[in-house]
Amino acid sequence: MKPVKEKIEAISTNGYELDFGTVFEHAFENYKKIALYAGLMLLVFFAILFVIGMIGLISYIGVENMEEFSKKITQFSELKEKPLAIVLQINAGMILFSGLLNPFMAGFFKMADCAEKGEEFHVATMFSYYKSPYFANIFIAIFMITLFNTGLSIVLELAGLSIMGSLISLVLSFVTFLVVPLIVFGKLNAIEAIKSSIVIVSKQPLVLLGLLIVALIGAAIGIFAFCIGILFTMPFMYSMNYAIYKAIIGID
Repeated sequence: MKPVKEKIEAISTNGYELDFGTVFEHAFENYKKIALYAGLMLLVFFAILFVIGMIGLISYIGVENMEEFSKKITQFSELKEKPLAIVLQINAGMILFSGLLNPFMAGFFKMADCAEKGEEFHVATMFSYYKSPYFANIFIAIFMITLFNTGLSIVLELAGLSIMGSLISLVLSFVTFLVVPLIVFGKLNAIEAIKSSIVIVSKQPLVLLGLLIVALIGAAIGIFAFCIGILFTMPFMYSMNYAIYKAIIGID
């Protein structure tokens, strides 16, 4: 197989072909292999995250102050113009959390790849990318994208252009959705992965957008199963991203 960088250069020059039906079928077949295990992993993960978050919150605030804290949160959410200092602190925390969480979420790509190859996957599979060189590149890439996205959204919101900020945020998320697969499968660094994702998406935006919308609808269906069902349908998004990446770049 050609090195990934050579393939990206060829795509930049000549583009590529992508069949909607083939990719969708591949994604669905892959999803069926990981749906149950991936859903259980998400259920356990978010349950543990919730417990840790509550323990940390109670330890920091104190049980006796929880009611007052809840009232302050409600009052803050109702403010039309939120204090900039608090907004910046909240967003800084979210950016950091996103960077630390994404190597775990990237484990679903590893799970999808193992299922594709008929290999077993375990709990340890989800932590495959908390090691060099993957962790640093995933963290840097997500940190940069989220920082730019959040910063631009705040600036546009302050300028009274919140709708435009939301649209730009969606576009940025779309053109960078292949960043993590390019890092974990293509062995690209953070900057290369961001540039390459933008190049790939720009060559077939309508087909890729259609595939992602279908995947998003499929993942959202789970919300009707007592909401918890979305944990078992959400992995379809990762199977779709995996199928798209494999169809365009291929996995050695």
